[in-house]
Amino acid sequence: MKIIIVGAGEVGFHIASRLSLENKDVIVIEKNADALRRISENLDVQTVEGSGSSPAMLEQAGIKEADILLAVTNRDETNLVAALFANILSPTTIKLARIRSEEYLMYQHALSHDPYRIDVMINPEAEAVKSVERLLKIPGAVDVGEFADGRIKVIGVRLDADSPVTGTRLIDLKKKTGNKKILLAAIIRNEKLIIPSGEDQLLKGDLIYFVSEERELKEALKIFGKRAEPFNSVLIVGGGNLGLRLANALERLSIHTKLIEKDPDRCRHLAELLDKVVVLQGDGSDQGLLQEENVQNMDVVATLTGDEETNILTSLLAKRMGAHKTVTRISKFSYFPLVSAIGLEHIVSPRLAAINTILQHVRRGKVLSAMTLKGEEAEALEAVALETSDIVGKPLRQIRFPQGALVVAIIRGDEVIIPTGDSVILPQDRIIIFSTPQSIPEVEKALMVKLEYF
Repeated sequence: MKIIIVGAGEVGFHIASRLSLENKDVIVIEKNADALRRISENLDVQTVEGSGSSPAMLEQAGIKEADILLAVTNRDETNLVAALFANILSPTTIKLARIRSEEYLMYQHALSHDPYRIDVMINPEAEAVKSVERLLKIPGAVDVGEFADGRIKVIGVRLDADSPVTGTRLIDLKKKTGNKKILLAAIIRNEKLIIPSGEDQLLKGDLIYFVSEERELKEALKIFGKRAEPFNSVLIVGGGNLGLRLANALERLSIHTKLIEKDPDRCRHLAELLDKVVVLQGDGSDQGLLQEENVQNMDVVATLTGDEETNILTSLLAKRMGAHKTVTRISKFSYFPLVSAIGLEHIVSPRLAAINTILQHVRRGKVLSAMTLKGEEAEALEAVALETSDIVGKPLRQIRFPQGALVVAIIRGDEVIIPTGDSVILPQDRIIIFSTPQSIPEVEKALMVKLEYF
């Protein structure tokens, strides 16, 4: 598969990194020499120096032979023009564009059809708000993924010293889970991924990922020492696109919400757009203001300004003052390994949310959704089992699945199956697979016989 990426910023770099690990043919177009040097020095991909919105650069990169174009620069206009020229030069190439402007997104339907035909427009803030909503619904989780139309949850929780399962070997975990449909799918320990076996032991501080049916989630969280309490009040710090989107979502859910924004003009604009949300003008990192707004009584404080250092410090301050839970917007991927060490477990990243959505659309086989785990060490995929694929019709123990991959759930109509080695996948079953990036090519081969993209 040949993939052209326009833009070598954080999103472009990390998508190129993931896809190069999977031995895909990746070409990156970028006009910033420093950003391009970072790509060429760290990744095994081809590079083209120039603007991705230039038809000449697209032709030089081989757009006519490309299966997919990913336009992911920080400029909407560049992404749109790159996708439009790609459609002129190579109509059969699938085109994805990262778009943040609400004005452009208003024309999403028109742009998805000829003569423009941008196949997918991805809004990072919209994807990030979905991530925040999922986190808010499950307070004990640090990461949440939804599959099978929300019926299956993939939950990441940090194990505390007093967790009922801390110190338990996985072979003995069944004694604690009983007949619940729960499968522990991955452990991240010291930023390293473990696809667990029966002899692995759960330790304090582990970030574990388990799979559960939605109806059993509350009991599943209890088993791991977490609670799923509803939230009733939220304080948002930062009234940019992400803050506004989240405020709108909470308003629709009738959640009592306050929003603090420093800029007076932006405050007036927010007040006009929001009906029930209380908009306050001020510095969200001001301890006096937080105290005045009773931050200690807030179920959630979400720090969503464009300055991640401000977000980190404000979240730490709010937590120290008694806020029950904080959600912190962080853009720099290099900060991710540090957040749990300083006491911030719940983070949101529009860039990471965009990457999750993009990966879903570049997977071979009938992949319905994808989720990147914290630290990008693994991926969860939901796919439809094709009648001609290698994984259909025989027990899982007989399938030559790569070592870094694991089938964690089978959905057959209304039935959810947590598989064993004797489980058999049938045609049209929806399956959820955990995989390391290195094992993705083998997983894709198992999912398909003929090449399919959506």
